[in-house]
Amino acid sequence: MREGRAEAYILIKAAPQVGQRHGETVCCAGVTPEREWVRLYPVAFRHLEEAQQFGRWDRVQFKWRKPDDDSLVESRGVDHQSFKVIGELKKSERENFLTPMLVTSLDAERAAGRSLALLKADHLRFSYGATSKDKIEAQREKFQQLHNQQDLFNTKPLIPIEPCPYTFKYAYKTDDGEREGTCQDWEIEATFFKWRRRYGEERALKDMQKRFGEEYPERGMVLAMGTHSRWPDTWLINGIMRLDEFAQMSLL
Repeated sequence: MREGRAEAYILIKAAPQVGQRHGETVCCAGVTPEREWVRLYPVAFRHLEEAQQFGRWDRVQFKWRKPDDDSLVESRGVDHQSFKVIGELKKSERENFLTPMLVTSLDAERAAGRSLALLKADHLRFSYGATSKDKIEAQREKFQQLHNQQDLFNTKPLIPIEPCPYTFKYAYKTDDGEREGTCQDWEIEATFFKWRRRYGEERALKDMQKRFGEEYPERGMVLAMGTHSRWPDTWLINGIMRLDEFAQMSLL
């Protein structure tokens, strides 16, 4: 099937990126009611109307077509005008819905040809490091150039996004051994900026270490992992989900 209409529960909404072909886009992915992963591609999230903008756990409806330039089995080219939020995956329903999807080996998912996975990992260690000034300036320039472009079809001008001055990571253990992944979850960057405005940078980083490095692992969390078509062996952390139900969950 090359096109159709579908529904999905959103699990992944990564931080915005600027590309030469599609401009500012957000990596979004979700799971259909039949528990099949779908990667919504590309999503110019900030161009969506307010009623169309979705968050994690929202159930969305959309038209799709299999993209010609992306061979990933989960990828769906979406019609932005068709996006519609029609419900949500309630907290009381998440455990039963997501438990059958949990995996403990990313190598096995890669071998099966999959590029998205919901990972139950052990020994999670959160860390952060300053992003280089050159990288920040390059990102800032991309957003500014996009903002300055004259687009006759764009009726919703966007304020350039400020690049995050820190990179956040998790070291973790799976059946494949120890790994480290960069966090691309939009929520993590948004939390940093919100807390920096409220408390200052030093306290913001301290509080993030406490929340994401102590509270989340202790109370239970899973990682929504994804690869890119150009780097199929590199798994990034595209979503971080703290769920109390997962703290003592067994895959048996």
